[in-house]
Amino acid sequence: MKILWLDLNSSYAHASLALPALHAQVMDNTSYEWDSISATVNENPGQTAGLIDARKPDIVAATCWLFNHEMLMHILCRTKALLPDCTVVLGGPEFLGENESFLRRNPFVNAVFRGEGEESFPQWLEIWDRQEEWGEVKGLCYLDTEDNYHDNGLARVKAFDRLVPPEKSMFFNWSKPFVQLETTRGCFNTCTFCVSGAEKPVRTLPVEAIRTRIETIHAHGIRDIRVLDRTFNYNNRRAKDLLGLFREFPDMRFHLEIHPALLSDELKAGLSDMPKGMLHLEAGIQSLHADVLAASRRAGKLDDALEGLRYLCHLNNLETHADLIAGLPLYRLSQIVEDIRTLASYRAAEIQLESLKVLPGTEMRRRAEELGIRYASLPPYEVLRTREITPDELQTARLLSRLVDGFYNARAWQSVTRNLITEQDDFLPRFLNHLIRTGVADQPLGLERRGLILYDFCKLHYPAYLTQVSLAWIEAGMSLKKTPAEKVRTKHVLPPERWKICFGSYHEKLRLCRLADSGSDLCYWYGFETEISHPAPVFKALSRTTDEPLTPISPSKD
Repeated sequence: MKILWLDLNSSYAHASLALPALHAQVMDNTSYEWDSISATVNENPGQTAGLIDARKPDIVAATCWLFNHEMLMHILCRTKALLPDCTVVLGGPEFLGENESFLRRNPFVNAVFRGEGEESFPQWLEIWDRQEEWGEVKGLCYLDTEDNYHDNGLARVKAFDRLVPPEKSMFFNWSKPFVQLETTRGCFNTCTFCVSGAEKPVRTLPVEAIRTRIETIHAHGIRDIRVLDRTFNYNNRRAKDLLGLFREFPDMRFHLEIHPALLSDELKAGLSDMPKGMLHLEAGIQSLHADVLAASRRAGKLDDALEGLRYLCHLNNLETHADLIAGLPLYRLSQIVEDIRTLASYRAAEIQLESLKVLPGTEMRRRAEELGIRYASLPPYEVLRTREITPDELQTARLLSRLVDGFYNARAWQSVTRNLITEQDDFLPRFLNHLIRTGVADQPLGLERRGLILYDFCKLHYPAYLTQVSLAWIEAGMSLKKTPAEKVRTKHVLPPERWKICFGSYHEKLRLCRLADSGSDLCYWYGFETEISHPAPVFKALSRTTDEPLTPISPSKD
């Protein structure tokens, strides 16, 4: 029996754990012949279907999620036309809700799995060609030969800690710069918008098992691990133990999802003591308004979350990213803007503003009518309107997300953008209107183009920030012949009698330039190597035209 797995991703930079996780459980069964085809949603569906046809599989399997759903159906309907006798079976988060309508709408799909498949999929493989026995497989949903719908409920892996790790599968992808490591299954929280909100109980791997798997990953040359744990610190003692484990791998970097409201003093101390750059934290905050969080049934007190988030964002040894979700019940556009300003004042390393996706199987979808939510019935199921936010305002939030991502989340422009956001009440709406009016709000913009736009905008509306934009421009290695560097002197520049060095060391072979701050008596000095092709400065210093004391920290630096 030949099984072909269609690994369909948004891009080749992504890799799903589904295939190696399932294959690992049955890889010792020599009666199964496994094969796989990788493709992206941007490729021609007929071409991918042709590749499948050439392999002549008995079973075609794949994971379906909101961003590959549409293209997956295009490929599979063509596959079934070419191979009418093959069995098409799917799993994934798209099937956590009601599945009968999907199966009737897509008759080329023979069955779908609801829930976790590591135990139920191997069971189904034993009887895949005997549909009369499919009723025994937990989580399987299908139409029988008489067109009757069968729903076998929800599959949950009982022995999560006894599963064969996906890294043991020949299909585990070691070619990516990072890998995913699932250390828990389920979530203690009850967020109504999340597919994990109903995953109870939380099942965990022993720390020793995690150590063994990290050693395997490290041995393959991977240095970046995305830890798949919906709330890393739901158990502070376990979180502290894992931090100790991570310290055993000083050349690795770990990406964690953390709940800022649940930080114990002991865990705070542990986080503050971690090596610089080892941790990247994703802080789930969603909204900074208590009534919004309550409507979404997110656990944890808002005051505790804000205190924890403020603490995390001020730790210099790690990065903390914060997420907001537009379209949550009771969440207004004005509050979203207010929350972005607050997160910027906390100095979050990155702010992500996403639109609510009303996902299958979530309580948010079941209660959508009650909550006044209108959403798209096709993937990605984005919210279209709530009682508190109009369709036009949701589009504004989408463009605001692009602004934040393009300017605040870009290292080159973050410092000056943060200052503008936090110090100028009207900057965000005013700048967004400017981007919309000039037709660039929805365009992909290069780093230099963003700098030019920001400089020209500040020149018109916030001239006091021009020096900050210029400093950021210079330090990003941009051309000194363009307008953000229009006040920079590059010819016949000699060092002053006294300066305060900010970074690097000066020597006479450096090409020196100077920028005088028109709003103060400060002068900024930059040195560039002339013998190597390196556009960014390697030296920076400050001087004053008065006898006031100098500080080595400039407005362009954190």
